[in-house]
Amino acid sequence: MSTLVVLGTQWGDEGKGKVVHYLAKEADYIVRYQGGNNAGHTLIYKNKPFALHLIPSGILFPKKYCLIGNGVVVDPRALKEEVSVLSKKKILLKGRFFISEQAHVILPYHKIIDKILEEGNIKIGTTKRGIGPSYSDKVKRIGIRVVDYLEKDVFVDLLDKNLIEKAPILEKSRIDIKKLKEEILKDHKELSKFIKPFVANTSLIIENAINKKKKVLFESAQGTLLDLDFGTYPFVTSSNPIAGGVCSGIGLGPTKINSVLGVVKAYTTRVGEGPFTVELFDKMGDFLREKGGEYGATTGRPRRCGWFDAVIVRHSVRISGINHLILTKLDCMEDIDTIKICVAYKYKGKIYKEFPASRTVQKYARPVYEEMDGFKGKVKGVSDFKKLPLNAQKYAKRLEQLVGASIDLISLGRKREETIEVRKGVKWF
Repeated sequence: MSTLVVLGTQWGDEGKGKVVHYLAKEADYIVRYQGGNNAGHTLIYKNKPFALHLIPSGILFPKKYCLIGNGVVVDPRALKEEVSVLSKKKILLKGRFFISEQAHVILPYHKIIDKILEEGNIKIGTTKRGIGPSYSDKVKRIGIRVVDYLEKDVFVDLLDKNLIEKAPILEKSRIDIKKLKEEILKDHKELSKFIKPFVANTSLIIENAINKKKKVLFESAQGTLLDLDFGTYPFVTSSNPIAGGVCSGIGLGPTKINSVLGVVKAYTTRVGEGPFTVELFDKMGDFLREKGGEYGATTGRPRRCGWFDAVIVRHSVRISGINHLILTKLDCMEDIDTIKICVAYKYKGKIYKEFPASRTVQKYARPVYEEMDGFKGKVKGVSDFKKLPLNAQKYAKRLEQLVGASIDLISLGRKREETIEVRKGVKWF
């Protein structure tokens, strides 16, 4: 077997898209197993920034198969727009892009409800793209799957039932349900025809690929700290980005996962609401935001920035069984005189070396820092770890010690070639 999971170890935006793009050249199949178009992977294609929100970034390589698993929620309209963008760039999907027939669909009322809830009493900081409400329907067992979407009679029946169930919240916000239904049915005629050629039993496709010794790369959409169970609940996403999410999000047995690669940024960022122990509100936070271009690929929102948090990354390494790490944006730490690393949290005199589940501790704990000398000199463009400034090397080694996994790659930019192999000869598949 040759399977690799690539996932984020923080709150997302670690640079997973570039990493997947880097490794996809070796893979035969690239598979998304959770999330929706609330994620954004920005990478460089023909020397220009290029963002994908739903389709795996491996699609940019000809002859690679890209799949969306049952654990993903799919907005048919957003998918069509993304396919259109790819088509204009002469990137063809026919015969190599597939969507699970068991994935759930996002419909217009999901986005309306998402906006209503986000503007209510509990502000999570969602993208308002209907992700959470679609997953909610799935759990409530009233969701509409792709296979249901393609069977018109089944779809219309389920649509009616959903609109009745959602009538109270929609009518309270003065939504014309009759008009909404007409718009959904009009879109359905166009979008069901569009989506049909891509629909397949993706679990079976992956099973057959593994049996044929093909190389399969599974990519998460969000970071571990946004995991529904193990993140900063309730300020999380509605699915499981951790490695275990591959099993339920694809339909794959856990014994068929060979290796897990965690993507970790040299500092910490998050978007949206929720606790963020190492957040910086000073000039250093502004420096990291501007140096790292920390603005969301999906929403354009400025990201909250802070020092490296070893507590959350150690948590991620343990939860997903991560055995490899790639460190990103080390170049953005250039010219900082003193670098701080959060090694523990402190709350009411108690030290927490492991990530706490308590909402109170997460919200009010203060970071316990250790300091290191920063590094000057050129980092960008270096291709050999030993040619990095000595303090940059020391910083990477210290992070390894604190989180319990080896840093085998270092990314110094969005381009594929801007990557240092710290440990030569690592076989990813």
